[in-house]
Amino acid sequence: MEKFKKVKTAVIGCGMISDIYLQNMTSVFEILDVAGCCDKIPEQMEKQAAKYGIKPMSMEEILADKSIELVVNLTTPGSHHQVTKQALEAGKNVYSEKPIDLSIEAARELVQLADAGGVLFGNAPDTFLGSAIQTARFALDSGLIGEASSCYAALNRDSGLLAERFPFTALPGGGIGLDVGVYYLTALLSILGPVTEVCGFVKTLHPRRQRCLTSRPGFGEFFTLQAENLVAGSFRLAGGAVGTIHFNSNCIQNEKPQLVIYGSEGIMYMPDPNLFGGEVRILLKGQTEPFVLPPTHAYSDNCRGIGPAELAWSLRKGRKPRTSKEMAFHILELLLGLYQSCESRAFYAMTSTFERPAAIPRGYLGDNYGMEAEAGLAL
Repeated sequence: MEKFKKVKTAVIGCGMISDIYLQNMTSVFEILDVAGCCDKIPEQMEKQAAKYGIKPMSMEEILADKSIELVVNLTTPGSHHQVTKQALEAGKNVYSEKPIDLSIEAARELVQLADAGGVLFGNAPDTFLGSAIQTARFALDSGLIGEASSCYAALNRDSGLLAERFPFTALPGGGIGLDVGVYYLTALLSILGPVTEVCGFVKTLHPRRQRCLTSRPGFGEFFTLQAENLVAGSFRLAGGAVGTIHFNSNCIQNEKPQLVIYGSEGIMYMPDPNLFGGEVRILLKGQTEPFVLPPTHAYSDNCRGIGPAELAWSLRKGRKPRTSKEMAFHILELLLGLYQSCESRAFYAMTSTFERPAAIPRGYLGDNYGMEAEAGLAL
């Protein structure tokens, strides 16, 4: 594979999710040269810097360093806008954790800033670049299940229990829709394309909760859920198909994900889109049991960091990243459109659209963690 200059990268936000990002970005994806990391909690920053052999840096140092081309924003949702805006204004390319922002207006500002500055702006989730969803897309594009006419996504969680362990999930942007539903919608829309209108219901059920984990601080105290824990709705895709979603975190913690596309010749069952791999099962017309479709693409392990790597390759190749800001904005608008639909008791007409991202090329199955697999990102 033709060699390219590595993209010097800095990570802002050294919380729990940063571990798998830094692990993969420093040892798997050779297009990335991770130079440093930053966090408002010095101990976390120093710990990750020492663990991965990178430099602890202040936000100001990262933004002022002209050699740093890419900022990976791994902060909590409430900080996404501020961090991304500062990085974009400093002329940096940015890859941000989801959601892209907490309001349509704020997200639009970031999209416009990136366009005006001529820099790339990509967003999580990047799990749709993994083996499972790429295999599912290949199956649909190959005509295996015929014409897609509808799709369905469902997820259950326990928002009270999660909020004790991960406090940001109780805050705006950390709810079942914006924090987790985006995986399901990104998987579906990366395969089926954009949406034209949505309608639905969004609620925060029983917002006052009592802490029940004896191992955590504040046992027995009460706290308030500020994020949604029930999202149900329908949408119409530009291609004519319709979809239904049901996300409920006022439920039990042992998740039972469902992600299905119904076609004229068969039904396709996909695995948990919060993961990169898993079985894609197909039930064809006339059959009684689904069969497991062998994977057609690489990246079945936990490959968080593939999004920044693919954006880095896009930067070097002069193209749009597959984890495009347009798709992330569209999915945010879909979810927030459900909120508006619930308030207005009317359909919400989408104002945005996006181009369906190019599939990852096939043929890189031999080494999930090597340049042979990464070559697929470069094509």
